[in-house]
Amino acid sequence: MADITNQPSIGDLFADLSRDTATLIRQQMELARVELSDRMSKVANSLGKVVLGAGLAAGGLLSLVAGLVLLVAALGVPAWISALIVGGTLALIGWAVARPALAFIGRGVTPTETVQTLKESAEWVKHPTKT
Repeated sequence: MADITNQPSIGDLFADLSRDTATLIRQQMELARVELSDRMSKVANSLGKVVLGAGLAAGGLLSLVAGLVLLVAALGVPAWISALIVGGTLALIGWAVARPALAFIGRGVTPTETVQTLKESAEWVKHPTKT
């Protein structure tokens, strides 16, 4: 007959399961906190680029307005051409800086790794014998 004195009781096994489940949940919450912190840092960086892009675009628009003013004031003086070139260039640079940052912000800040880990843990809790 096998010696069962060294085997944990059902109560001990459930206590271990409860403790391990609590540890798993705490670790997943920490993972979510770290992942969200990382995402928010990247969003803040992208917002800075959006502000820079918007500032450059605003400067471009002001130059375009200056070009139009010079066109009306001087009628035929070539200075307005340079103002339009500078304004158009600044507007294009501003658009090029802001576009990728806006795309990143549009993807959101969902903690995808944590969501995947939670799904896997939920599946394991439902079927703990599958590995």
